[in-house]
Amino acid sequence: MRLITKTLLLSSTLISCNPFAPALETGMDEGNSILGDPATVDGVFQNIKYAYTFRDTSIYGQLVNSEFTFVFRDYDRGVDVSWGRDEEMRTTNGLFMNVQRLDLVWNNIISISMDSSNTRASVSRNFNLTVTFNPSSIERADGYASLSLARKEPGTSWQIVRWRDESNF
Repeated sequence: MRLITKTLLLSSTLISCNPFAPALETGMDEGNSILGDPATVDGVFQNIKYAYTFRDTSIYGQLVNSEFTFVFRDYDRGVDVSWGRDEEMRTTNGLFMNVQRLDLVWNNIISISMDSSNTRASVSRNFNLTVTFNPSSIERADGYASLSLARKEPGTSWQIVRWRDESNF
Protein backbone atom coordinates (compact mmCIF):
# COMPACT_ATOMS: atom_id res chain seq x y z
CA MET A 1 0.00 0.00 0.00
CA ARG A 2 2.82 2.42 0.85
CA LEU A 3 4.49 1.73 -2.49
CA ILE A 4 1.29 2.51 -4.39
CA THR A 5 0.77 5.75 -2.43
CA LYS A 6 4.36 6.89 -3.03
CA THR A 7 4.09 6.02 -6.72
CA LEU A 8 0.84 8.01 -7.06
CA LEU A 9 2.32 11.02 -5.26
CA LEU A 10 5.46 10.93 -7.39
CA SER A 11 3.43 10.52 -10.58
CA SER A 12 1.14 13.45 -9.77
CA THR A 13 4.14 15.63 -8.96
CA LEU A 14 5.88 14.79 -12.22
CA ILE A 15 2.74 15.28 -14.28
CA SER A 16 2.14 18.76 -12.83
CA CYS A 17 5.76 19.83 -13.27
CA ASN A 18 6.87 20.75 -16.79
CA PRO A 19 10.66 21.16 -16.85
CA PHE A 20 10.42 23.07 -20.15
CA ALA A 21 8.04 25.65 -18.68
CA PRO A 22 9.16 26.23 -15.11
CA ALA A 23 7.25 28.61 -12.89
CA LEU A 24 8.46 32.14 -12.40
CA GLU A 25 10.81 32.65 -9.49
CA THR A 26 8.88 34.30 -6.68
CA GLY A 27 11.78 34.70 -4.26
CA MET A 28 13.64 37.32 -6.33
CA ASP A 29 13.55 40.87 -5.10
CA GLU A 30 14.54 44.04 -6.92
CA GLY A 31 17.83 44.14 -5.00
CA ASN A 32 19.12 41.26 -7.12
CA SER A 33 18.93 43.20 -10.39
CA ILE A 34 22.17 44.28 -12.01
CA LEU A 35 20.36 47.31 -13.41
CA GLY A 36 20.15 50.43 -11.33
CA ASP A 37 17.08 52.50 -10.61
CA PRO A 38 17.15 55.29 -13.25
CA ALA A 39 15.16 57.49 -10.86
CA THR A 40 18.40 57.85 -8.86
CA VAL A 41 21.64 59.46 -9.98
CA ASP A 42 23.58 56.39 -8.84
CA GLY A 43 21.21 54.19 -10.86
CA VAL A 44 22.01 56.17 -14.02
CA PHE A 45 25.74 55.53 -13.54
CA GLN A 46 25.08 51.86 -12.77
CA ASN A 47 23.06 51.53 -15.99
CA ILE A 48 25.77 53.23 -18.06
CA LYS A 49 28.23 50.70 -16.66
CA TYR A 50 25.81 47.86 -17.47
CA ALA A 51 25.31 49.16 -21.02
CA TYR A 52 29.06 49.33 -21.60
CA THR A 53 29.81 45.99 -19.96
CA PHE A 54 27.17 44.12 -21.95
CA ARG A 55 27.41 46.44 -24.98
CA ASP A 56 23.66 47.06 -24.75
CA THR A 57 22.43 50.03 -26.77
CA SER A 58 18.82 49.46 -25.71
CA ILE A 59 19.69 50.23 -22.08
CA TYR A 60 22.02 53.06 -23.07
CA GLY A 61 19.39 54.57 -25.37
CA GLN A 62 16.90 54.81 -22.49
CA LEU A 63 19.39 56.99 -20.63
CA VAL A 64 20.00 59.44 -23.49
CA ASN A 65 17.55 62.32 -23.76
CA SER A 66 16.21 63.42 -27.16
CA GLU A 67 17.96 66.79 -26.63
CA PHE A 68 21.28 65.09 -25.78
CA THR A 69 24.65 66.69 -26.59
CA PHE A 70 28.02 64.97 -26.27
CA VAL A 71 31.10 67.22 -26.02
CA PHE A 72 34.78 66.34 -26.07
CA ARG A 73 38.02 68.19 -26.64
CA ASP A 74 39.93 67.50 -29.85
CA TYR A 75 43.41 68.29 -28.59
CA ASP A 76 45.00 67.93 -32.03
CA ARG A 77 42.85 70.71 -33.46
CA GLY A 78 42.45 72.63 -30.21
CA VAL A 79 38.64 72.74 -30.40
CA ASP A 80 35.64 71.26 -28.67
CA VAL A 81 33.63 68.83 -30.78
CA SER A 82 29.99 68.04 -30.11
CA TRP A 83 27.17 65.95 -31.52
CA GLY A 84 23.55 65.11 -30.78
CA ARG A 85 21.62 62.01 -29.80
CA ASP A 86 21.51 60.36 -33.24
CA GLU A 87 25.28 60.59 -33.70
CA GLU A 88 25.80 59.47 -30.10
CA MET A 89 23.74 56.34 -30.64
CA ARG A 90 25.53 55.57 -33.95
CA THR A 91 28.95 56.14 -32.36
CA THR A 92 28.14 54.10 -29.26
CA ASN A 93 26.69 51.28 -31.35
CA GLY A 94 29.85 51.28 -33.50
CA LEU A 95 31.98 51.10 -30.36
CA PHE A 96 29.89 48.29 -28.89
CA MET A 97 29.99 46.31 -32.14
CA ASN A 98 33.74 46.70 -32.76
CA VAL A 99 35.25 45.78 -29.41
CA GLN A 100 35.65 42.53 -27.60
CA ARG A 101 35.29 44.05 -24.16
CA LEU A 102 34.60 47.31 -22.34
CA ASP A 103 35.46 47.74 -18.68
CA LEU A 104 34.08 50.92 -17.15
CA VAL A 105 34.85 51.84 -13.57
CA TRP A 106 33.11 54.82 -12.01
CA ASN A 107 35.22 56.34 -9.26
CA ASN A 108 34.50 59.22 -6.90
CA ILE A 109 31.86 61.81 -7.57
CA ILE A 110 33.79 65.08 -7.74
CA SER A 111 30.76 67.33 -7.60
CA ILE A 112 27.00 67.03 -7.68
CA SER A 113 24.32 69.70 -7.63
CA MET A 114 20.57 69.58 -8.00
CA ASP A 115 18.02 72.31 -8.64
CA SER A 116 15.33 73.11 -6.09
CA SER A 117 12.64 71.25 -8.07
CA ASN A 118 14.74 68.05 -8.08
CA THR A 119 14.37 67.77 -11.88
CA ARG A 120 17.83 68.88 -13.01
CA ALA A 121 21.20 67.67 -11.79
CA SER A 122 24.85 68.16 -12.69
CA VAL A 123 27.37 65.46 -11.81
CA SER A 124 31.10 65.30 -12.40
CA ARG A 125 32.65 61.92 -11.83
CA ASN A 126 36.04 60.30 -12.36
CA PHE A 127 36.20 57.15 -14.48
CA ASN A 128 38.54 54.55 -15.95
CA LEU A 129 37.63 52.86 -19.22
CA THR A 130 39.51 49.92 -20.73
CA VAL A 131 38.65 49.19 -24.36
CA THR A 132 39.76 45.80 -25.64
CA PHE A 133 39.60 45.65 -29.42
CA ASN A 134 41.51 42.36 -29.41
CA PRO A 135 44.12 40.83 -27.10
CA SER A 136 46.92 42.82 -28.72
CA SER A 137 45.03 46.12 -28.97
CA ILE A 138 43.90 47.53 -25.64
CA GLU A 139 43.28 51.23 -25.00
CA ARG A 140 42.75 52.91 -21.66
CA ALA A 141 41.00 56.18 -20.95
CA ASP A 142 41.01 58.01 -17.66
CA GLY A 143 39.31 61.24 -16.84
CA TYR A 144 36.11 62.90 -15.85
CA ALA A 145 32.59 62.73 -17.19
CA SER A 146 30.48 65.80 -16.50
CA LEU A 147 26.82 64.93 -16.98
CA SER A 148 23.75 67.13 -16.95
CA LEU A 149 20.66 65.12 -16.09
CA ALA A 150 16.99 65.99 -16.37
CA ARG A 151 13.64 64.40 -15.60
CA LYS A 152 10.02 65.45 -15.87
CA GLU A 153 9.28 65.31 -12.15
CA PRO A 154 10.81 63.93 -8.95
CA GLY A 155 10.68 60.15 -8.75
CA THR A 156 10.77 59.61 -12.53
CA SER A 157 13.78 58.40 -14.51
CA TRP A 158 16.75 60.68 -15.09
CA GLN A 159 18.07 61.08 -18.62
CA ILE A 160 21.39 62.48 -19.76
CA VAL A 161 20.96 65.83 -21.51
CA ARG A 162 24.65 66.70 -21.82
CA TRP A 163 27.82 64.66 -21.44
CA ARG A 164 31.17 66.41 -21.45
CA ASP A 165 34.03 63.95 -21.72
CA GLU A 166 37.18 65.25 -20.07
CA SER A 167 39.46 62.28 -20.60
CA ASN A 168 42.78 61.45 -22.20
CA PHE A 169 41.16 59.34 -24.92
